[in-house]
Amino acid sequence: MELIEGDIHVTPPADGEHEEIVSELSGQVRDHRKDLGRCTGIGLFVPGASKTGKVEPDLVLAPKGGFADQEEYHDASPVLMVTEVASPSTGDNDRRKKLPGYARAGIPVHLLIDREAGQVVHSQPEGDKYTGTVPYELSAVVPLPEPLGFDLDTGQF
Repeated sequence: MELIEGDIHVTPPADGEHEEIVSELSGQVRDHRKDLGRCTGIGLFVPGASKTGKVEPDLVLAPKGGFADQEEYHDASPVLMVTEVASPSTGDNDRRKKLPGYARAGIPVHLLIDREAGQVVHSQPEGDKYTGTVPYELSAVVPLPEPLGFDLDTGQF
């Protein structure tokens, strides 16, 4: 459950395709960047992304050990990338509502995997928006900008 823009959102379990995408993405990150931790289901404090500032992105990339404590919600400062896989029940939150908070938190890369409209890579956060927004088709090879610096093959998505 998340409180986003003043609305309570009870999210049903993810569908199988959603989880396969997250799993494939996590595996590719592991193959390219062994120095990064890949967290699913972790809570972040991201002021402005929700009324409480608490969100649970589908995948969070940060240096290994960045969240090695027993807290449920963590400061977003070590985060290098958040990923949201848009689902019918969460699409508007994933596409629009959380984005300004992620930018304000200074998260360098936001990857939106939108199964309806393709995917979007947001980078270069400034204020409450990302100035480097590039749309890609699903199945494309997507160059993830620094601080990640590797190509993501979405052909398996």
